[in-house]
Order: sequence, then structure tokens, then C-alpha cells
Amino acid sequence: MSITCGIVGLPNVGKSTLFNALTQTAAAQAANYPFCTIEPNVGKVAVPDERLDKLAKIAESAKIIPNQIEFVDIAGLVKGASKGEGLGNKFLSHIREVDVIVYVLRCFEDGEITHVEGSVDPIRDAEIIETELMIADLESLEKRIPNLEKKSKTDKEAKITFDLIQKILPLLKQGKPARFAEYTKDEEKYFRMLQLLTSKPAMYVSNMNEDEVVKGNEYSRKVDEYAKANNAQSTLICAKIEAEVAGLETEEEKKEFLQAVGLEETGLSKVIKTAYSLLGLSTFFTIGPKEAHAWTVKKNSFAPQAAGVIHTDFEKGFITAETIKTDDYIAYKGEVGCKTAGKVSINGKDYVVQDGDIYHFRFNV
Repeated sequence: MSITCGIVGLPNVGKSTLFNALTQTAAAQAANYPFCTIEPNVGKVAVPDERLDKLAKIAESAKIIPNQIEFVDIAGLVKGASKGEGLGNKFLSHIREVDVIVYVLRCFEDGEITHVEGSVDPIRDAEIIETELMIADLESLEKRIPNLEKKSKTDKEAKITFDLIQKILPLLKQGKPARFAEYTKDEEKYFRMLQLLTSKPAMYVSNMNEDEVVKGNEYSRKVDEYAKANNAQSTLICAKIEAEVAGLETEEEKKEFLQAVGLEETGLSKVIKTAYSLLGLSTFFTIGPKEAHAWTVKKNSFAPQAAGVIHTDFEKGFITAETIKTDDYIAYKGEVGCKTAGKVSINGKDYVVQDGDIYHFRFNV
């Protein structure tokens, strides 16, 4: 399944620099003035997963196919974006198309880099962006009310949608994003169909100085608290460090550099893990001599649904899933060793997918 993260932020907070580093390209023009990025830049990157490399080595796979995640660098928002300020309408339409919104917030002082609001205040910056998104959502819902109100008297689906809007409008008017809305399982489909900007999972990224990225600072701690209060998640990143890591050629060089600055993993890895957590995703594998392949599926999916990620025919004709745990595959050095040790299980349609499962699906179409 395809995952898209939209990177948003006020001008000059390090948003495009971070995009460049995450996608290891210079596609986004990182410049010290507003609106240097007018069209969204898009970059697909492989999801780092050491398990896949280990499994491929044991199976002597000819090809390694990791999961992929897409990043969209969306031009800097400013106050009034919901009214079209700073090409805001175009920016808002781009945000509507992503799965996760990544708010890049400046948490460092630098007299040489101007700030569009005149000072460093990540909470104010986050509120500016979120307010513009809420205003856009509010206007979108209010436009739908007259037509839905008429239809709701005779149309069941219109009634569900109309009732949902009545739950969401008070939240937006109180300054709370739509992701705070409570809805039933039956209403979930209709909630998604509203395509509200503030219903999307949110991640707040504190962009730090090199010497503060490990422990954070007063700004980033406020961001962490803000994220918790707003039903979101947060993480620390230094865009400058990410840019330097992206420029290194080998994984060994990258690891050594990260260790030297006191980091255990790249910002890319942090962002992807957070995105997977927000979207409730798991990874499973298919491993063989031809290829070692990572796949993404929703948590709590059943085995046939995982099979369907590979091919719809696999789900339609699902019989069983031969399952090996990644740790067992590594410990017993492959499929043969796992079979000998009794570490292969045969699971049916009611088996719930576990992160790191290795499958061989049996099906009949």
C-alpha cells in the first residue's frame, strides 16, 4: 500500500532542507525567502528495515524490494492561506491528498535565517498552520449543510453525513482539529469521505540545532506537550545533520557519523516509524531466492488481507499462510532450519497478521 507524508511549515523553518535530506535529493529549492517552493516536490524513498537485509542475506535473494514511502514538500503556509494568501488555496489542495501531515517547526535560534513571523515560536507556528486548516475545513462543511439537510430527510447516507458534520463543527469552532471527532465504526467511511484536512494524522517535527537534537531544548519540549494535547505525535530532527548523512556514500559511514553526534538512527527512520505508528501499519515479508520483499498492511489485518496486498487473487482464493517469525528465520538460518526446528506454523483465514511475519501463501483461484 502507498503511504504519502506531506511536509508543511512556515517559510524558513528548514522544511525544504529536511525534504532534500529525507529524499536524498536537491529537488526542493531550499532558499532563504518565502514561497521558494510553489509546486509540491515529491520524492519516494525506501523504508529502512535491517530485518529485510538480514533475511535476504540468509535466503541469498537476488533482489531486495523494501517498502516505500512518499514525501511531498508542500510550499510554506502563512496566515490567511485559507483565504488564498500566499497561494494558499493551491497549498491546501496538496495537503488534502496526503495520508499524514508532517509539521516542521523551527526550534533553533539563528540570526542569519529570517523568520516570517519575526521570532522563533514553534507553538505559534503550529497554531498558524492548524488554524488555516481548520478554517478551510469549517468553510467546507458549512457549504455542504444546506444540501445535506434537505437530503437527510429521505436519504440514509446523507443523514449519517449530516449528523457527523453536526458533531465536527463545534470542535472546529472551539479550535480543535477534526481528528478529535468521535464516530462509530459505521460512520468511519463517511468521516473519511469528508476529506477534512484536520482529520489527517499529524506529526510535529522539531527542527533542532546540531548540539541540541539529542536531548532537545525548551522549544522542543513545548512541541512534545502540544503534540500530546492535540492527539498527535512528535519527534526531534536536525535538518543539517540529515543533509550531511544523506551526502555520505556507505551505510557504515552513516552509522559512524550518527554515533559521533550521539544519534542512534536517522531522522528519516524516526519520521517513518512515527508515520507507521500514526497510520497503524505493520510490515510482513515474502522471502525467497528470487527476491526478499517487504509489504505494508494495516495492523490487526487477517492473513487473507495480507495476501491481497500482494495480489487480489491471493485474497480471493486464500487457503492457508505458512508463517515464520523473523527472529526464528534468522536464528535457524532460513526456511529449512525453521521447518526442522518446528518453527513453521500453518494459519487460516482468522489469523491476525503480526509485524515481522514471513509468509508463503497457498491459494486456489
